[in-house]
Amino acid sequence: MIKNRTVQLIYQTVYCTIGLIAIIASFGFFDMKFNENFYVYFTNWSNYLCFLVMLVELVHTIKKKEDSYVSSLHLLKFIGLLSIFLTFLVFNFFLANDAMRDPALNYKINSISFHIILPIMYILDWFLFYKKNTTKWIYPIYSVCFPIIYIFFIYLRASWLLNFISSDDVNSFLLYPYFFLNIEKLGFSMVVKWCIMLAISFVAIGFIFVWCDKTLKMLYYKSKINEK
Repeated sequence: MIKNRTVQLIYQTVYCTIGLIAIIASFGFFDMKFNENFYVYFTNWSNYLCFLVMLVELVHTIKKKEDSYVSSLHLLKFIGLLSIFLTFLVFNFFLANDAMRDPALNYKINSISFHIILPIMYILDWFLFYKKNTTKWIYPIYSVCFPIIYIFFIYLRASWLLNFISSDDVNSFLLYPYFFLNIEKLGFSMVVKWCIMLAISFVAIGFIFVWCDKTLKMLYYKSKINEK
C-alpha cells in the first residue's frame, strides 16, 4: 500500500486524462459522428462513475498536505470497483470475440480504454492507494443495485421506444446493447437466468474484494509488528 502523495497525484492524473479522452471518444467525437446510443452501455455507465470517483480522489489528493492513503467516497469507490470489474470480465470473456461483433471495434480508443486500461488502473488504485479495512460486508449488496438500476433503465427505455416511436424510427435505436438482455430473441426466462447469474457473480466477487480488504489490512499490521 502506497501513501506517497506525489505517486498518487501522478497516477490519478494519468487515469483522469485517459478517462476524459475515452469519454469524449464514447460520444463519437473521433469518428466525427455523434453516437446517439452512448448512454445505453453499462460499460459507459461504469466508466463514467469510476471517472467521477477518481476525479474526486484527485481533488482530495491535491488539497491534502501530507502523505496518506486515499479514503474518499468509500461506498461509491466500491460500487465503481465491482462495476468496472464486471465490465472487464463480461467484455473480455463474453463480448469481445462474439461472432456478431466487428473485431475492429475492439481496437478503438474508447473500447481499449473503457474495457482494459481504465478497469485495470481503477482496480490497482484500490489495491495500492486506498485505505484498507474501510469496506463493509454489506457493500456488495448495496453495489448490486447499480446494475439492477441499469437493467430497469434499459427495459423502460425499450418499452417507451416500442410503444411511442414508429417501427421505422425504432430501428435506428439500439434497444438492447448486450445479447443477454435481448428479451425478444432469448425470451424472458433466459434473460432472467442471465441477470440472476450475473447478479450472484457480482455479489460473490464483491465479498472476495471485501475479504481482500480485511486481509491486506491484517497483513500490513503483522508486517509492522514484525519490523518492531
